[in-house]
Amino acid sequence: MTTTRRDFVRYSMAAGAVMALGSVRGAHAADEKAAPAGRGLKILILGGTGFLGPAVVEAAKARGHTLTLFNRGRTEKRREELYGEPIFPDIETIHGNRDPDKHAIEDDTTSPKGLVGLEGDRKWDAVVDTSGYYPRIVGASANLLKNRVRHYTFISSVSVYKDNSTPGGDETREVGTIPDTNVETMGADYSNYGPLKALCEQAAEAAMPGRVANIRPGYIVGRWDTSDRFTYWPVRIDRGGEVLAPGTPDDPIQIIDVRDLGEWIVHCIEKNVTGVFNALGPKGSLKWGDVLAACQAVAANPSTLTWTDQKFLSETDLPPGALPIWTPPEGEMAGFHKWNCDKAVAAGLKFRGVKDTVADTLAWWKSLPESRQNGKMRAGINADQESKVLAAWKEKK
Repeated sequence: MTTTRRDFVRYSMAAGAVMALGSVRGAHAADEKAAPAGRGLKILILGGTGFLGPAVVEAAKARGHTLTLFNRGRTEKRREELYGEPIFPDIETIHGNRDPDKHAIEDDTTSPKGLVGLEGDRKWDAVVDTSGYYPRIVGASANLLKNRVRHYTFISSVSVYKDNSTPGGDETREVGTIPDTNVETMGADYSNYGPLKALCEQAAEAAMPGRVANIRPGYIVGRWDTSDRFTYWPVRIDRGGEVLAPGTPDDPIQIIDVRDLGEWIVHCIEKNVTGVFNALGPKGSLKWGDVLAACQAVAANPSTLTWTDQKFLSETDLPPGALPIWTPPEGEMAGFHKWNCDKAVAAGLKFRGVKDTVADTLAWWKSLPESRQNGKMRAGINADQESKVLAAWKEKK
């Protein structure tokens, strides 16, 4: 299970995830342009019903702002079927497909085509783009709205960076590039994902210079995460017994609770914060062992962790990324979980404790329908695979 950068991006796909925009703008909160005190803002979210979107919605509602969601309605429909009720029945939703020509789903016959509903002279104070992957599409949205919004937030990814081998990288690190900047496929190994996100950042900035917050999260974790990448660990450890733990307790890890990210996005809108930011943490170091210990602390059943080294794991049949979130801090991935987030912290980003994140994630998982809880998780390994690897480890020892 030797993990290369290409394998890692392929299996993590956005880490949301998962570089520089020519000249990187510093964080600033222009008081004269900030949201007037006591006035609720009008915020448009491109997306809004999946993972990060609901966190932004909840944070904005708590601050007294008014939301409009623009999306195809597909995720909204699936969530309603899953929970038996609309996700946001009191929030205005405009259904449309940002790019029906090249990226429409074959059975998507109900969504109006294009940016219908966003055209005309209607204005919002800010837009949050949680669903942009191709620069042509992001550019089209930003150009359409540039004279009708004050602030544009684009959700990018730390996967934009060309090199992950050196710890402590900040927003000035070089971004990855691709020969054909018009390509609109991720590639079989998702190698286009990061460079395309970087191009999306540039497209937003070109349309609205000085008015864009390009936010680069690492692993976004917590409630509503349908990938199960982080969720696998609190759920697995909650079952109890012997748990296969990759690496060492001292391996670095960086994550961001979706609630923290949602709240900070709203803060950036209110304070008119613009620039490019690494959004992952915590500010200090977080160890992999601390994450799994937090899972044990909130679990219903006792468990033991059996730590297995990278060399052994690379000799098993487990594919890259089979044990999610963790990656060996060596070689070309030595710096992936050690990005510098000082700039975002200076701009107001805050982090809750990992135990809070784990507890909330597990509580959310247990609120899901039994069919989801009892089904196959979308990340991680099953009990048979785990038992086989544990047996091989003991035999080796």
